[in-house]
Amino acid sequence: MGGAKENFPKDIFISLKELLGMEHLALHFSLLARKQKVNSILGGKHASKLRGRGLDFEEVRNYVNGDDIRNIDWKVTARTHQTHTRVFTEEKEKPALIVVDQSKSMFFGSQKYTKSVVAARLAAMVAFRVLKQGDRVGGVVFADQGIDIVFPKRDRKNILRFFEMIVNRNHELADSSPVQFEEALKETFKKTRNIVTHDFMVVVISDFLRYSPQLTKFIAQIAQHNDVLLAKVTDPMEWEIPDVKFVAGDRESQASIDGEKKNIRDSLQNRFKSDFEKFKTEMKKHRVPLFSINTIEPVDVQLKEIFKGGGR
Repeated sequence: MGGAKENFPKDIFISLKELLGMEHLALHFSLLARKQKVNSILGGKHASKLRGRGLDFEEVRNYVNGDDIRNIDWKVTARTHQTHTRVFTEEKEKPALIVVDQSKSMFFGSQKYTKSVVAARLAAMVAFRVLKQGDRVGGVVFADQGIDIVFPKRDRKNILRFFEMIVNRNHELADSSPVQFEEALKETFKKTRNIVTHDFMVVVISDFLRYSPQLTKFIAQIAQHNDVLLAKVTDPMEWEIPDVKFVAGDRESQASIDGEKKNIRDSLQNRFKSDFEKFKTEMKKHRVPLFSINTIEPVDVQLKEIFKGGGR
């Protein structure tokens, strides 16, 4: 992935080299529920099924004939004068599918990074983290000019293919036209549902600017038999409109916004916050965790705080 693409402005566009460099940053957070603190996004009820593979401690109970003597809990046995054994449940494999948005609304950043770059970096970190946990990982790239799919495998080459697709779609943002969102969304989730039959972890990374009943419906359907985690990429300008006059728009339309008027600023900001809170509340009904990640701070720094330090 050399040539001109590598010369695209850093922080506005992503490169394959940069995505591969995310691997060492994937060591500082965990998607395994047993490593989460209570106040983590995956702590408590949200973490009931978000596990990796291996053995998960369940309880201590009285020893019965046939139990493995290697699991005897000698401390409890000594305290109660009755033989007790530890019980473990086997954790199922949790293959992951990472759905990453590289459509036109992601091609925006008011201060540091574009949302599309942040989404790409986060997708790379999650992919490396899942692979390190020993599970299969694949991805779906949602873009203006099409949808790319990499089926989950436990293979570094598979991640490389996923990253190459992200980079290609990311660089298309320079010349692409906004997608017909509802139709593209329907097609994306249709393809996703064909892959994630059950017991998957599905991580969706997007700005979720265009909330709709259809979006909620699709996520709820996938969450019925899989664990879904939503990462909303946000820019500070969405939360706090600058107090100046400016023109905002895309290739199809423009709008003049008088940020000097407090009532206009408040109206836009309140609408953004209100829409986000409604969407977050709706996701809670389906036990789908949702967290925000901004376009200013490094992604790894934010993840450490969000997942509260579940590392190696």
